[in-house]
Amino acid sequence: MFKKIFGSSKPKEEKVLPWIPLNDMQQLQFMEEKSKTKTQVIFKHSTRCGISRMVMNQFVAMYNLTEKDLDLYYLDLLNYREISNEVGVKFMVMHESPQLIVIKNGNVVNYASHGGINDIDLSKFV
Repeated sequence: MFKKIFGSSKPKEEKVLPWIPLNDMQQLQFMEEKSKTKTQVIFKHSTRCGISRMVMNQFVAMYNLTEKDLDLYYLDLLNYREISNEVGVKFMVMHESPQLIVIKNGNVVNYASHGGINDIDLSKFV
């Protein structure tokens, strides 16, 4: 009876995605090249924004791919603003936060911000 009311005493396991920290400008050139053989995805996140946190939590909950399918980069906008600006210039995508950018064959093939992030079916780009 108590389990039904209060739930199990087991802590819920947190889902961990295969994030690659995007924290060096040189990674952008590497990503562009690697996108010719494997889809590259950037998740731009503001650690001080509640909406960004909510969208990220939803993204994590729905994510069902592996590191074999694509490379998933995490960009902390507050600590790496310069890299975020360069992403916009290099891939010709206006900065928004949160934002998801999908790169294939050196080009952006899809991107979205805010709630639109979770509407992107990443499996289409594998």
